[in-house]
Amino acid sequence: MNIMRKAGAGIALTGSLLLGGGALAGPAVAAPNQTQDGLINVAIGDVTILEDVNIGVAAQVAANICGVKVGPVAVLGQAVDRTGAPATVCTTDQGPITLRQN
Repeated sequence: MNIMRKAGAGIALTGSLLLGGGALAGPAVAAPNQTQDGLINVAIGDVTILEDVNIGVAAQVAANICGVKVGPVAVLGQAVDRTGAPATVCTTDQGPITLRQN
């Protein structure tokens, strides 16, 4: 009988440790689903001028508007597609030229 009580207490203690540890860790939260499809948007100020275009095309257009080289703008476009965070290429009289996730 003494062995049964010890075994029962051990099981109860193990169960409470497992439940307690799970409560401390909390539920797993999934990262937001970012779609990396190679397509982004280009905006001037708050007006989207290109929507769902290839990163290369978006980079060419933004580089032409800003008067900069295409390569760095394409790298910036890839980062926008990967992270979802918008990036400003330059600022014009009409507003900032930004690359945004589609």
